[in-house]
Amino acid sequence: MSDTTVTTREDRAEVSPQPVADVSPGGFRERLRGVGRRLRTPRRPRLWFEILLIAVSYWTYSLIRNAVPEQKTQALKNADWIWRAEQQLGIAVEQSVNHAVNSVTWLIVGMNYYYATLHFVVTLGVLVWLYRSHPGRYAATRTVLFATTGIALLGYYLYPLAPPRLMNGVNFIDTVLVHQTWGSMASGDLKNMSNQYAAMPSMHIGWSVWCGLTIFALASVPWVRVLGLLYPVLTLVVIVATANHFWLDAVGGMVCLAFGYGVARVWYGALPYGLPRVVPMGAEGKVLLPKQG
Repeated sequence: MSDTTVTTREDRAEVSPQPVADVSPGGFRERLRGVGRRLRTPRRPRLWFEILLIAVSYWTYSLIRNAVPEQKTQALKNADWIWRAEQQLGIAVEQSVNHAVNSVTWLIVGMNYYYATLHFVVTLGVLVWLYRSHPGRYAATRTVLFATTGIALLGYYLYPLAPPRLMNGVNFIDTVLVHQTWGSMASGDLKNMSNQYAAMPSMHIGWSVWCGLTIFALASVPWVRVLGLLYPVLTLVVIVATANHFWLDAVGGMVCLAFGYGVARVWYGALPYGLPRVVPMGAEGKVLLPKQG
């Protein structure tokens, strides 16, 4: 009687050939590209995570911004230099705008409240709209905003700058103090809670241009797109009329915004507005494995 060898399922599992990882340089590069594609794939935003992320990020931004040494002496010197440079360029009209608008009480009071509130209200509104209507573009567009704000912190640290209303020997009007309006963290009783010498770059401009471009690029209603373009223009007038910023602070804000778009372009491989409106199927952050036979 011949011997019979019985191979159990467990035995077959032990002797089955196992896949061998491709350790060649080409295989390693391919795996890296695969990881990169998974990282860059837009994913459906999660409400609780986004709320937590925005809250923590803004708290961190405020903490770092206000922790930057105020460096009053250097900030005033930098403001004098900016003012002289603008005079040489023929664009030093901030004082004229400040005085002209201040003479119209209802207008300047409205601008004080605009400066104090819309900076946050409109930005959050655009984020909510993106989350609900453009989930496939939300993460990339939010990345632009976060990168813009992050690089601005570096500007506050490296280039302390006094706003025009705090300059010595120049007759700018602090419109919040004069009209006793609620609002600005940089005036009145709230000034000790905010870094007074972090005017460069202007995030009022950085955020408002981000809002305006997003609305113009993605809104379907023509008059809403026009409002999107008008919003940063009006914001520029407000920051100058209230003597909170120079024109060149606005330029700094737009440079930071360009950096933010560059970060999103590199990370996602496209500008945010060129991504699909809806998250593609299977791009939920899960690894899709082939079905077993």
